[in-house]
Amino acid sequence: MECRSIQSLASSSTRPKYDVFVSFRGEDVRNTFADHLFAAFRRNGIVAFRDDRNLMQGQHISTELVQAIEGSQVLIVIFSKNYATSSWCLQELAKMLDCSNTITEPNLLPIFYDVTPSEVRKQTGDYGKALAEHEERFKDNSKMVQQWRESLLQVSNLSGWEIRNKQENGEIEKIVKRVRSKLGCNLLSVDGLVGMQSRVEQLENLIDFNSNNEVRVVGVCGMGGIGKSTLAKVVYDRNLHKYGAHCFVDDISKVFRGVGLLSLQKQLVCQITNGEIQDIYNHYQAESLIKTMLRCQKALIVLDNADDVDQLENLGVTRDCLYPGSRIVVTSRDQHVLNSFGLDETYKVQLLNDDEAHQLFCEKAFDDNIIISCEEISREYKKLTDLALEYAQGLPLAIKVLGSYLRSRDISVWRSALDRLKNNPKKEIADVLQLSFDGLEPLEKEIFLDIACFFNHQVDWHVEDMLYCRGLHPKIGISVLIDKSLITINERDNIRMHDLLQELGRRIVRQSAPNEPWKWSRIWCKEDFQRIMFGNTVIDDVKAVQLMERYDERNMTLRAETLSRMRRLEFLRIESVSFSGSINSISSELRYLEWEEYPFTYFPSCCKLSKLVNLVLQNSNIKQLWDGTMCLDNLKELNLSDSENLVKPPNLSQAPNLERLFVRRCRKLKHIHPSTGDLRKLVVLDLSGCTSLTSFPVTVFGISSLEEVHNESTDRVAIVIPGSGVPIPRWFKDQNKGADNSIWIESFPNVNDNNWIGIALCAKIVLQFAQTHLIFILFYDQMGNGNLLHFVELGKEEDARSEMVLLCLFYFSRQRLIQGLKQHDLDGSRFQFKVDVAGYLEVKKWGMRVVLNQDME
Repeated sequence: MECRSIQSLASSSTRPKYDVFVSFRGEDVRNTFADHLFAAFRRNGIVAFRDDRNLMQGQHISTELVQAIEGSQVLIVIFSKNYATSSWCLQELAKMLDCSNTITEPNLLPIFYDVTPSEVRKQTGDYGKALAEHEERFKDNSKMVQQWRESLLQVSNLSGWEIRNKQENGEIEKIVKRVRSKLGCNLLSVDGLVGMQSRVEQLENLIDFNSNNEVRVVGVCGMGGIGKSTLAKVVYDRNLHKYGAHCFVDDISKVFRGVGLLSLQKQLVCQITNGEIQDIYNHYQAESLIKTMLRCQKALIVLDNADDVDQLENLGVTRDCLYPGSRIVVTSRDQHVLNSFGLDETYKVQLLNDDEAHQLFCEKAFDDNIIISCEEISREYKKLTDLALEYAQGLPLAIKVLGSYLRSRDISVWRSALDRLKNNPKKEIADVLQLSFDGLEPLEKEIFLDIACFFNHQVDWHVEDMLYCRGLHPKIGISVLIDKSLITINERDNIRMHDLLQELGRRIVRQSAPNEPWKWSRIWCKEDFQRIMFGNTVIDDVKAVQLMERYDERNMTLRAETLSRMRRLEFLRIESVSFSGSINSISSELRYLEWEEYPFTYFPSCCKLSKLVNLVLQNSNIKQLWDGTMCLDNLKELNLSDSENLVKPPNLSQAPNLERLFVRRCRKLKHIHPSTGDLRKLVVLDLSGCTSLTSFPVTVFGISSLEEVHNESTDRVAIVIPGSGVPIPRWFKDQNKGADNSIWIESFPNVNDNNWIGIALCAKIVLQFAQTHLIFILFYDQMGNGNLLHFVELGKEEDARSEMVLLCLFYFSRQRLIQGLKQHDLDGSRFQFKVDVAGYLEVKKWGMRVVLNQDME
């Protein structure tokens, strides 16, 4: 991360000091009106600068007043009968008008206390007399008096209030509402909001404020705490002056569930009319008012934090009721809600990058009045800063909360606070993230917790496979989590959940029974599993266990008997974790079992695993999976790859739904169990690298569902048997001597003859000094048009570097061959199979047979 100097926000001289500056002649305006006005400002949280010291004549206004005027967001002048007699007042007025003219949205508001706008505009009566006296008094500076006249003319033409002969309290309420509306236009700006400038520009481009011919609806989506509302507010503030009506409705979902729809509609009407209409009694009246007001003028409407499309539709603000050129901006954590509302565009708010995160943290964590850079932070503070940013992972809310919490605290408190955050996040962060989880349906909550505890950063298709085995309908569930900004899928197809959301999920599991992991639904940490080991009671609450070797965990050996006590275990996944003891039984509820480096030579055969969907025991120490048969009605995948001690194949006669069987690189396995040929739903059979294989059930070729049967990659079979003493079986009728690396077939079978189902080849080849462990099989017609049919793995790569004599069996289905060269006329043609490798290869002898339907018998 690049180290840069950071100037604190508080040191900026451009920040407004006051909300309102009020200029009036104190002896003219009755104290009750002024006092009531300023009291009303205070009640509404409006900071006002009061200047009633303007009785002095002929003096320039003070530097303090100039700074107060320049530092105020709204400027108010109260015109009274004797206001123009004070040169001080007139100088203030000229300065106020000058400041107001420098901004896009006029912020100067006149109040006509006991004079009419006409008297001020035409400068008659008391105003005419006062200006004549000033001209006489300032003969040598007539330009100044002329500027005062022009200022009075311009300001009197602005929209304001004439309160003579009106009830003051009612007029004061209107003034306060107008000021609040003006302040709402300027509460947020891009300046000082880290990382906001580029995001604002991108969102404004999507909204397209320059187009007046159409209504546009744009969504802003992202996870909780990422800054959706802040971004929408800044864009709203920067552009509302372009619209006759504008409204920012805060936290729709909270208001909707709290006080209801009518309250939201009242808020919308009140903002659009600047508080002129407040008496609304039912939804129908509100909806009618909204549509009437929005049809006749351009409007900018921001609907913040919607979590249900009904909230948006019931509000009554729809595309078809808006005047051309209007804009609706909707923020939500849920992309599905936005899509359902009918958007033109969606802006996805991204996490802060490293530089932005560092800048924001330093602004919150260190003093305002100093410039902070990496070089100026002590080495220890910098280390802890990096830890804090690693924890926050670019989430603005987390960075702000952490930085503010650590501000002005010494280094020991920083260490303690950051250690505590691992299990006890700040409430301000946790509450925002918890809302996203609370909005999920029960099955989606289960998927969220599984990803948080087990599957973060893992490939999406594999996660889907495991969740499917758990019965959690992952296709729709993962889609919902993506829509709700709880997970993303990166460019490598990995599921990515923000670390703070991951910690939220794990905390939810732990909170079910703090310090009692045997009562949790999921176990993912070896230390927690170890705490369970020392009891003898049955464990009924744990339904999923995943234990993987992590660099930050100490080495430990766990007891396998603990797993036998988990009677309701549905999901078990273990990778590179040491176990001792024995496993005599396992839960009959088990649906997914993956255990890499399974340490035992047998699998418990007394188990009832009729619910098991996936059984993966790669790199295991298994010699024989089980004795006899096991009821595996729901088993779809069995993977025993790289189990180098496996000598006896499993009997799969009671696994009728098996679709994928992987036995790669089981080098001691000599035959495949005949029951494999009866698996009518088998799609993939992978025997690659089984170099000791000597027999194979030919009935496998008759399985209609089979797509891949291979030693490496169907409708193909490729089996490699090492050794020169193995002859080509007599079943291959046409046997010939080889020629280089080619196998020529004189006549291709009739493609329209449904009696043949494929072609089987057997070749004895000599391989020398191969530069790869792969053999490629290519298919050519007599014109030399070719296609790669398959490639097969020989075994370990080092085996391919010496001279080897191999017997290779290839089988290609009729469909595979026809599709391979479907653009060519194959009937009766002479064609060629070519065996190729990077190195020297010679076909010594080969045999061929066209496989017929009756051969399957």
